[in-house]
Amino acid sequence: MKLCELTADIKGARLIGAADIHIRDIVYDSRKAGPDTVFVCMRGSRLDSHELIPEAYEKGCRAFAVMELPEKAEFLYPDASFVLCPDTREALSYMSQAFFDHPAKKLRLIGLTGTKGKTTTAYMIKDILVGMGHRVGVMGTVGCEIDGELFTTQNTTPESYEIQRYLDMMVKKGCTHAVMECSSQGFKMKRLSGMSFDVGAFLNITPDHIGPGEHADMDEYMRCKAMLFPASRRLFYNAGSEHLEEMFDISRRKRNEEGVSSFGLDRTSDYSAFDISYDELCGRAGMRYGFAYPGGKRSMFLAMPGEHNVLNALCASAVCMSLGADPEVIASVLSAISIKGRMEYAYVGHGFKVMVDYAHNEDSTEKLVRTLENYHPVRLVLVFGCGGNRSVDRRIGMGRVAAREADMTIITSDNPRYEEPEAIIDDIEAAYLEAGGHKNRYVRITDRREAIAYAIEHAREGDLIAVIGKGHEEYQEIKGVRRHFSDREEIEKAGERLDRGYEA
Repeated sequence: MKLCELTADIKGARLIGAADIHIRDIVYDSRKAGPDTVFVCMRGSRLDSHELIPEAYEKGCRAFAVMELPEKAEFLYPDASFVLCPDTREALSYMSQAFFDHPAKKLRLIGLTGTKGKTTTAYMIKDILVGMGHRVGVMGTVGCEIDGELFTTQNTTPESYEIQRYLDMMVKKGCTHAVMECSSQGFKMKRLSGMSFDVGAFLNITPDHIGPGEHADMDEYMRCKAMLFPASRRLFYNAGSEHLEEMFDISRRKRNEEGVSSFGLDRTSDYSAFDISYDELCGRAGMRYGFAYPGGKRSMFLAMPGEHNVLNALCASAVCMSLGADPEVIASVLSAISIKGRMEYAYVGHGFKVMVDYAHNEDSTEKLVRTLENYHPVRLVLVFGCGGNRSVDRRIGMGRVAAREADMTIITSDNPRYEEPEAIIDDIEAAYLEAGGHKNRYVRITDRREAIAYAIEHAREGDLIAVIGKGHEEYQEIKGVRRHFSDREEIEKAGERLDRGYEA
């Protein structure tokens, strides 16, 4: 593709130098720069890659997308072309769409945003669409799944080039639909600029992701989330969400305009649930409820516990019905749904159960434990830590919930990143004790593997142990290095050791 073709859609861009230079790839990492590549220079919190232009030029790169021209460019880089852009992050998104021939336009694209529930809802939608006979790709927190193959991604919403590359792979694999988790950071970092969605859904918003390296404040967080509203041709929203009016005001869309519908636990919602109860089907904990939708209603069983999951199921049902799903197909899929790392049982035996879940802040932890209490465990045991280099409020909030709700708490390490694990545990412990947590009902075990083993070795009949915070993740991030670690694997190993002990 010629450089002028690649950059034609960038708003406010000016091309300086040869316009017909041939481009075989777009790079934003100087180490990948070379002949026939365009190097997109971006400013980050740690590095301004404009400073790496000399290195990229030395490697043979002759096309650069920049926010300012380097000094003496005409003398230092006489045979180079520069695309001068107001925002190179946004430019990368437009260039990537053009480079992969706009793959999103060849798919029915569904976008989800919300503080909680994106992954669960995304996989509910995917399973329902598959049940309808469609081939579906999913991109989000778990990674990018295309036709059953999972690709690891660094972020819930990857960099714009990666988004377009994966969407292109979906098209080539014969997918007809794609479901994307649209994070607030994805919008803030312009990874979704220029994209539109056939269907968009807003799940909820609560204070989170606010702090160094994330969002400056709640206002910025809401502004980023609200960007999905105008980008969605068909929009569904949770009628019971906090800050709903502010989100609509920010987005300049109206709740009563054509193409906008609600879902919720209130019967006035377009898609609603009623007569909700906790139940089990074939040994699987879940929810029974009535589902009311435009033109009808029916009874449902959802094989995931919790009213918050009923809301996720309502959203998935509404989205899929807008895409032609029959309520019977939806009911069949949801009655057998299982999502990796989301309220997922990893071990059942000797009179107790162990589950893994991704709850990693105060609100999601509280919703989890309140849900589990409905199954009346003799003891509710929480095993958790908290991610480093994230808002301190997360760890404090989780410590408070454990103090209020858990019968036994094991505080351990999560993904400490560049923080010291013990310092994070200190913060959780202090919050736990300040909130009235009993000093004889918690232990500190820094090594997560040992903490999980301890919980299982000391389990009592009737216990429900929830190992939370990491869910589907299969790594632990320490000092910038990701090492393989899976809560589920460690639970299974500890359970096998216990089984062998009983057999002996």
